[in-house]
Amino acid sequence: APTEPPTDCSVVRCDKCIWDLIEDLKLSGSSLEEAKSSVLNVITGDAINNRLEKINFTGIHFNTQIAEMRLQLKSQKFKTEDIEAAIMNLVADLNMLSEKENITVMNAQLFDEETTKISDRANQINGQIIKIANSIQDIVEGLNKYGTEEELAAEEINKVFHEVKKMLEEMRNRNFSDQKPLTEEERAKAQSLLDHVRGLQGLLTETNDSIHRIQDNITDYNTNISDLKEALEDVIKIVQQTEEKNRENINGYQRKERRRKILNKHFDAVNMTLQMANDGLIDTEIAISELDNKIVNLTTFHASVDGAHKLLNEKLTNLSTYDKPLALRAIDYAEVLHKLSLELTNILTSIDANGIVQRAINASNVYDNIVQYVAEAEKNATTLLNAAQRAEDAVEGIQTQSTWLRNSSEILLKKVKELAVAMEDNDGTDFHDTRSHVDAVISKKNNTMNRLLNAVNQLALIEPSNRNQMEQSKLTAEEARDTAEMVLQTVNAMDDLVKDWPQNLSTSADDGTAFKTTVRSAGETVDNLTEIVPQLLDKLRIVELKKPASNISASILRIRELIAQTRNVASKVQVSMKFDGQSAVEVNSKSNLEELKSFTSMSLYMQVPSLSEQGQAANQDRFILYLGNKNGRQDYIGLSIKNDNLVYVYNLGNGDVEIPLNSKPVSTWPNYFNLIKIERVGRHGKIQLTVPSPGSTAEQKFIQKGAAEGNDSLLDLEADNMVFYVGGVPADFQLPASLNLPGFVGCIELASLNDDIISLYNFKQTHKLNTTVDRPCTRYRLSFAQSRTRNFYFDGSGYAFVRNIQRRGKFNIATRFNLDIRTPADNALLLLMVKGEMFFSMEMQNGYIRLVYDFGFSNGPVVLEDTEKRKRINDAKYHEVTFIYHNYKKMILLIDRASVKSVENEKKNMHFTDVYLGGAPGQVLSNLKSYIAVDAGFRGCLRSFQFQRRDFNILEEEEALGISSGCPEESLMSRMAYFKGEGFISSIEKITPFSNFEGGFNFRTLQSNGLLFYYNEGPDIFSLSLDNGTVIFKMKETTIQSTKKQYNDGWNHFIRATVSQSGCQLIVDDEDKTTDDCPLKETVEPKGKFYIGGSLHNHYINFTGCIGNAYLSRTDKDIAVEDFQTYMEKVQASLHGCPAETPPAAIIHKHQKNVAKAKRGRGRKVDSDKAELRKVPVAYSPNIEGNKLQDDAHCYLPNNPKTIQHAYQYGGIPNSRQEIYGIPEFFNRKSNFSVSVRTQSSHGLIFYVANKEEDQFMALFIARGHFIYSFSNGREKLKIKSSEKYNDGLWHNVIFTHENNKGRLIVDGVHALENSLRSPVYPWHVNEPFYVGGVPLGKAAKNIQIKSVQSFNGCLQNFQLNRQWLSPPTQTFGVTPCFEGQTESGTYFSPGGGYVILDDSFNLGLQFEIVFEVRARNHSGILLHIHSYNRKYLNLFMEYGQVKLKVSNGSTEFETSVTTKQSLCDGRWHRIAVIRDANVVQLDVDSEVNYVVGPISSHSSNTKEPVFVGGVPELLFSPRLSMYQSFTGCMRNFNINETPVIFTKAALVSGAVSIDSCPAV
Repeated sequence: APTEPPTDCSVVRCDKCIWDLIEDLKLSGSSLEEAKSSVLNVITGDAINNRLEKINFTGIHFNTQIAEMRLQLKSQKFKTEDIEAAIMNLVADLNMLSEKENITVMNAQLFDEETTKISDRANQINGQIIKIANSIQDIVEGLNKYGTEEELAAEEINKVFHEVKKMLEEMRNRNFSDQKPLTEEERAKAQSLLDHVRGLQGLLTETNDSIHRIQDNITDYNTNISDLKEALEDVIKIVQQTEEKNRENINGYQRKERRRKILNKHFDAVNMTLQMANDGLIDTEIAISELDNKIVNLTTFHASVDGAHKLLNEKLTNLSTYDKPLALRAIDYAEVLHKLSLELTNILTSIDANGIVQRAINASNVYDNIVQYVAEAEKNATTLLNAAQRAEDAVEGIQTQSTWLRNSSEILLKKVKELAVAMEDNDGTDFHDTRSHVDAVISKKNNTMNRLLNAVNQLALIEPSNRNQMEQSKLTAEEARDTAEMVLQTVNAMDDLVKDWPQNLSTSADDGTAFKTTVRSAGETVDNLTEIVPQLLDKLRIVELKKPASNISASILRIRELIAQTRNVASKVQVSMKFDGQSAVEVNSKSNLEELKSFTSMSLYMQVPSLSEQGQAANQDRFILYLGNKNGRQDYIGLSIKNDNLVYVYNLGNGDVEIPLNSKPVSTWPNYFNLIKIERVGRHGKIQLTVPSPGSTAEQKFIQKGAAEGNDSLLDLEADNMVFYVGGVPADFQLPASLNLPGFVGCIELASLNDDIISLYNFKQTHKLNTTVDRPCTRYRLSFAQSRTRNFYFDGSGYAFVRNIQRRGKFNIATRFNLDIRTPADNALLLLMVKGEMFFSMEMQNGYIRLVYDFGFSNGPVVLEDTEKRKRINDAKYHEVTFIYHNYKKMILLIDRASVKSVENEKKNMHFTDVYLGGAPGQVLSNLKSYIAVDAGFRGCLRSFQFQRRDFNILEEEEALGISSGCPEESLMSRMAYFKGEGFISSIEKITPFSNFEGGFNFRTLQSNGLLFYYNEGPDIFSLSLDNGTVIFKMKETTIQSTKKQYNDGWNHFIRATVSQSGCQLIVDDEDKTTDDCPLKETVEPKGKFYIGGSLHNHYINFTGCIGNAYLSRTDKDIAVEDFQTYMEKVQASLHGCPAETPPAAIIHKHQKNVAKAKRGRGRKVDSDKAELRKVPVAYSPNIEGNKLQDDAHCYLPNNPKTIQHAYQYGGIPNSRQEIYGIPEFFNRKSNFSVSVRTQSSHGLIFYVANKEEDQFMALFIARGHFIYSFSNGREKLKIKSSEKYNDGLWHNVIFTHENNKGRLIVDGVHALENSLRSPVYPWHVNEPFYVGGVPLGKAAKNIQIKSVQSFNGCLQNFQLNRQWLSPPTQTFGVTPCFEGQTESGTYFSPGGGYVILDDSFNLGLQFEIVFEVRARNHSGILLHIHSYNRKYLNLFMEYGQVKLKVSNGSTEFETSVTTKQSLCDGRWHRIAVIRDANVVQLDVDSEVNYVVGPISSHSSNTKEPVFVGGVPELLFSPRLSMYQSFTGCMRNFNINETPVIFTKAALVSGAVSIDSCPAV
């Protein structure tokens, strides 16, 4: 019978018990799982055993290595005792570790057995747990099932209850007490073993650290040995230098000995001279009697000076007048022109359909500006001329009187001094009687000199520095006035045309007459301007070279800028010209001739008349255009009509290539404009005709190709020997036979030449062309696909100035600007807004957008740039660039409508009125130079410019320079790539270089090694590279190299490589040809990719330089110039432009003299003087004078500034001085020194001489402004001090004498002081030299107070001993001639030569930066030199106006140079910087940068070497120096690694160098 369920609990409570039981079972299951994991973690015996075996093997390996080290270090045992002890300890530790390892292995084996048993038990328990878990799962499923579906019967509940009770009893009765202690014991042992193993691991780590320390000690020991070796080498070199110095000293001693003998021979002559001087004193009484007469004459001269002074004041008063009527007339004339131009603008606005008339208006505005600036130039020139004439009259008026008066005064003063000195030794009364007369004369003389000085100071305000400058200014003013009058006469004709335009247009009908008249007037105006522009430019160039006044120079520069703008506008006039068969136009082309050599592309629109219009002349052959040499025999391209076909002709020196377009006869052309494009790359040519369809967008294209035979691939053209004729040629020009045809009949409009927009209206001259009779044809601009979308092309030379942008929208809480641009350029200024101190700029830097703006923020400008490089926009595709200024504090940048970056700033309003697009004027950019990183003009296409979503038409703006309508595809191609030695470009286009192949490209570099082209298929390699300046062509196992080895000269060179059945051929520049047999490969499907400029292979050096105008024969395409934008991979390569790397001056000179290279078979000759340029000096000449360059052009500042005769300037450094050798023998008995002194310093040493011990000496110095004369006989010291101070900046005459024990000091011939030593007369002997101006460090300190031992700071003049000039100084340290005029801060290197040696604080390592400023007075000289004993050096110098930098790393020399636009000798300050980073050395001169990449050095020198500034001593002259001449001029702001260099603390200042004082003129 079923058992009754318990009555003390309900079913609900039983259910709760069951759920509690299930939870307990789950906890038990998880505990068992943790136990299982712990057991499994313990089973690691095998891993520990393996690790211990590795430790054992490592120990054995270390023992082997240590034994080898011990064998190698036996020869150095005395240094390794500590190391051997450490090794023995290490061995003992390792042995102990090995024993412990054996014990551990045994324990591990026992532990493994026990672990196995535990694992078996754990498996059994795991099985039981699994069964229990399954049962529990069944229960849970049952409960879930019955608990949700239906209620259980009482019998079923009892049954389940009893089963659960039974299971609980079974679980309670189960005992784990036996397993638990065993498991815990095994767990403890495992933990103990794990701790032991960890301890062994720590010991092993310490052992490894000890071994590393031992290895470091050994490395340090080897380093010390190497340092000791280098030190010994240095000692050897020092010994050698000491021996050389000793030999020099011996030679010097021998020279002095010979000199002493010569002096002894002349001793008698000196005595005789002294006797004659004594006899001359007899005439003293006669001279005194003449003093009264001199005084009377002096009074008369004084009155004359007063009269001259009054005349001079009158001259100065007259200088203020100028030609007011002329200036007013010029201003009125300009205002009239301006009013007329405004009226013309209003009249023409309604009929300007294509912007042509607007351009004519712009041209007239430019002419108006020219008139205004020419008037201003005339006004300034007239004023300057009047001033020059009046100043000249004033100078001539007083020159005779002042010169004679000054000479007479000086003669009188000199005689007075002689008489005073002579009378000093006499006690008679005559001297005292004449003393009052002398005082009166000197006083009168001083008054006269002061008045003369006042007159000269006033005259200096109007007088040039010398008469040459006076004459030069006069001539300059006259030429400027003549030029201004000539230009005004020409512009008068333009004014007549401008006045006629409104009348003609107002009376014209609507049939196009206004358009014709406008075009005719524009043509005639441009024609007139073109005739006068060359003459005007020549005059301006002459005037500029004469250095006129600053205001005239500025006006001339402004006129030149306006003329350039006019030509730019003329080149953008997109209007055709109509030719009648007799007319012709010579176009002014500005294209780069170096680019035209290898690649030529020209586009033009042409319309031929219908057959009915031609009449009998139908189907006649016609000439169209010619671009080539003036001789018309070779090197040209042309276009003509022959046999009713359009024919493209080009000649590269080996005969004509004619490509007829016979697929579309000319007679079948429609009677409207068709687009013609001719192209040539290398020897391959192509002509393309595009015929539009009216009323639809369809176009027909016709293409024909051809190629020249032979080796010629270049079109050699010279700028002074090139012509470009369109429509016809003048009667005196002989066309080649293939183009010698009748002139063209029809309309032509030029479009582009290579990358430049060209126009027929930018012509040099026209022939029989009358736009009034031959009306230009109208071209429908939307007929061609590339013109249907409105685009504006910026050529990078100009900008668009949009005025009053708020006429289309307002600045508000959300201000938005949009630019839709397309460009391949890397850097460009896209948008700029300026208002007062506020500005906003949008730049493209390395292809990424950068915003910089300042709306008056307290913390300065804010920069927003794409630092994460999210969106590059210089891929020649259109990108929409948008920036939004939101809520007056947040700037948001979007590209292609996707957010790139945003930044918040201080809350400020953004408010501007005008916008510059694509660039800005130079004067605007100069004010923002410190904030704007890019000032390059934009080159590319602008599809739209929007402000607040409103469009602007750029060509409708008043200022739109360098901008044209349309977007030519050829201008957006990337035909040039620039590499920096670390990148390349690659493509997977199909080429077959191992079968039939032809390829060519330009390259330009200054590096001698680099990979140009690379392709491989497995082991087969096809490559072109440079090796030490030689071109190397490798094709499988065949290697061909050029015969010449100078292709790293910085000029463009063209390579052509071919593979054919006849072999492999390499041709460079059409001249250097090499051919060799090479195995061909069967044509297979090409695979892989080719590289240009480098590769991924480390055994090749990547190229540094430019590669462009490349073409490669392909299997799936015709030959065409490569567009690098289409390449799949571009690594550190710039695809727009090529930085100019200037070669050395000798190469430039050679290249300019012989630009056109003689091709084989052409009969060209090289002049003898040109051939002489090819000679290279092979011998080294130490003659400095012979190596000085003769400057062709004079510097603006004279080589020698204005100085005082026989006067020298001292100071700037503590030891500035001159050392004079050759002391006469009489000096020890008697001496009489005289010198003139000018100073403002309170202390300083003027003269010093002493014996070796300095107990006998003589000195003259200044202390607290007083002159102090002192000398000592070794027993007693005498000291004479002036009563007054003389540091007033005026000249004072000082005489100090010595005779036995008696000394005398006389100042200005009046104040005489005398004193004597009281001790007996002792022999007095001093040693040479005489020290003038200062003494070496440590000298004279025991005899002179410390402040006065420093160098005298001032000028000394006429330093004499016994009325004889002192001998020339043997050595000079920081002494220069005494300047007249103003001085400024800086260090001056005079023409006498000299240099400054900085202290040894410079590290000639692999990273440094040197920056300084110079103002040169010569074209050539050493600026900086750093020399190291291990043949490393850095040499920076000027050579013929070019700055050059040569660097040597001890084994290899490399150099770079910069040629500035402005001469370094123009009287202005120029900034020069030298930056080195590893093997890259950069030279920066006035922001013009060039650099060179040298070989990579494996080590750098940490030694500190001295720096020579301004020159080098003769001891360092060597063949490695290219320049021996010292620099002449001023330096300032000298910094090394951003640390200012103080020249006053230099290690040595040698020669004529003035520290901290530089003449301003």
